[in-house]
Amino acid sequence: MSEPVVVVGGDAAGMSAASKFKRDAPDREVVVFEKGDWVSYGACGLPYYVKGEVETLADLVSVTPESFIEERGIDLRTNHEVTAIDRDAMTITVEGPDGEFEQAYSDLLVATGARAVEPPLDGMDLEGVFTLHNMGEAADVRQYLGLETPTVDYGEAASEYAEAEDPDAVGIIGGGYVGVEMAEAFAHHGLDVHMFEMLPHTLQPFGAEAAATVEDHLRDQGVTLHLDTSVDGMHGDDRVERIAAGDEDVPVDLALVGVGVAPNAELAADAGIELGPTGAIATDEYGRTNDEHVYAAGDNAEATHVVTGEPDHVPLALTANRAGRAIGMTLAGDPTPVGEIAGTAAVKAFDLEVARTGVIDEDQAEEAGFDPVSVTITAQSRAHYYPGGEEVQITLVADRESERVLGASMVGREGVAKRIDTVATALHAEMTVEQLSYLDLAYAPPFSPVWDPVLTAAKVLDGKL
Repeated sequence: MSEPVVVVGGDAAGMSAASKFKRDAPDREVVVFEKGDWVSYGACGLPYYVKGEVETLADLVSVTPESFIEERGIDLRTNHEVTAIDRDAMTITVEGPDGEFEQAYSDLLVATGARAVEPPLDGMDLEGVFTLHNMGEAADVRQYLGLETPTVDYGEAASEYAEAEDPDAVGIIGGGYVGVEMAEAFAHHGLDVHMFEMLPHTLQPFGAEAAATVEDHLRDQGVTLHLDTSVDGMHGDDRVERIAAGDEDVPVDLALVGVGVAPNAELAADAGIELGPTGAIATDEYGRTNDEHVYAAGDNAEATHVVTGEPDHVPLALTANRAGRAIGMTLAGDPTPVGEIAGTAAVKAFDLEVARTGVIDEDQAEEAGFDPVSVTITAQSRAHYYPGGEEVQITLVADRESERVLGASMVGREGVAKRIDTVATALHAEMTVEQLSYLDLAYAPPFSPVWDPVLTAAKVLDGKL
């Protein structure tokens, strides 16, 4: 116990763990190494920074490095990259501003996060081609759009974009969370938006029914969809000028590649830490790896899915924060499970709220041993006589034999992003559809009909079962 607890990575999981550990064990030392400048920031807010609803990148920071150091007593070192782990010696190798050195640890948390996937497409190195997964990339996109980027020095790349001609058309490669949110951001700035998705639908984890509703809305907002279309590459002299996809050559001045993320698991794997079936770091219920002194949490680690009971990799903010806090408690002497996940998520698509939880894909449900049955219903978000109500579409899925709720997706203009939490709670409680249909949910005309849409969906599915 003479050596400090060491954390690799200074965002959600890493800083949650360090903060909780230091709070519960104030006499112990914790050292955090972060290879970049930023710590504890909300990457989920980056599209809204590009759009302009968030004024500065600093607004996305939850706690500053100075606060972690001065107020919480954490030895936080930014611009320090951990390059190797020696499990036998219980040391790590760190490359910092003053050179390379070794740091010993008593326990180690690997919280290295994830990175944007860069597919092997021609033209990825052209000017005007971006991914969006960190603060610097968001700043670069704003700079390329010709927008002001106040209060922060964004470096050489961004300054080069200041001389570029403002773009008129953008191609978004990928119709997932980032793609849909950035379509809204780009449209807000007056760009002609094209979205390319190799699958038949956007927002694949949300199910075909919700996706179809979103796609109609995207088209109404002026977004040109290229569905079931693979991108062959991006072309131009120095700057991107067009995207080749199928039989089309679509002129663009900017391309955003948002085809998903991959866990930063290489550091752990090189040290002999086992990876799971998803490619992320395998962990037990306490976040511990195959080495009893090495833990993993956040976007680089697996978690257990509450419905299937199997390892899964769903990189979301709450998962990272919750697991980091639990590991901090465990390291301080109070063993605490990191908790199971349901993949509960919400996304804003212009005027629509879209949400999902659990298992809604029939193939995935069958692979997990279930016999899925589903219904899709449409109900009003408010009492029929109260003005301003909107339609809410819900797809609810259950297992035929056990009648256990497996998952749901929802889409509508209001009341969706929080209604999904009711179903997520049912998943964690392993409730049946009938039990869900009998929940005592709040009612008042401005907020819900007497029979909330979730209850209506459960009643209909219960009848089908």
